[in-house]
Amino acid sequence: MRITVVEHGADAGLGFFAGWLAGAGVGCEVVRPYLGETVPERADDGLIVLGGEAAAWEDERYPWLPATRDLIRGSVEGGVPTLGICLGAQLMTLACGGSVERGEHGLEVGAREIVPLPEAGADALFAGLGPAPAVQYHGDAMTRLPEGAVRLATGDPYPNQAYRLGEKAWAVQFHPEATAEIFAGWAGDSADHLTALGHSAEELAMQVKEAEERLAGTWRPLAERFAAVVRSA
Repeated sequence: MRITVVEHGADAGLGFFAGWLAGAGVGCEVVRPYLGETVPERADDGLIVLGGEAAAWEDERYPWLPATRDLIRGSVEGGVPTLGICLGAQLMTLACGGSVERGEHGLEVGAREIVPLPEAGADALFAGLGPAPAVQYHGDAMTRLPEGAVRLATGDPYPNQAYRLGEKAWAVQFHPEATAEIFAGWAGDSADHLTALGHSAEELAMQVKEAEERLAGTWRPLAERFAAVVRSA
């Protein structure tokens, strides 16, 4: 079993998920279209679409996005286990008929709490999850979910933090894969921008570092459960 992974930037890789998925008996084949690699037309065993700096509609700046949306749409319709993370979640939302817009509340960044909804209780990935920290770094928001989507988690200020579409496709606005080191890189690279918005890159990175053990304990089961869905499919 091998999961096709679409990576949108060298600084936004699988992070924790690389080890967690391998430990759960599932390999990954990473496609890097920003290096000129071709997004495949189909993913056979499973699909993960990672985050990145693009907006989900910026096709001219990031010319592989239409092919990625096509891949997501085909995977969802074909019952291929699919997980969209941050940008990947927004691409799933657009690909499947929802809406993504600039977030009216601005940037959501750092270790922020998400809260599961009652529908999460019977979900294959989210069952048993309580309020938990999650790494956030996004300024766009999923404002209208695709028809038939089941909302699984919410948060403040953005209510659409996770949903399931069909039986085997999930979208999460946050970054369950992000290590403290990965987040520190993001914050450091955009320190001036964060400062202009009233944030401290150093304080945000420390916040995530202090939460890392809890982050790993919370999101490792989600990765392992996704691997189980892939194996069973």
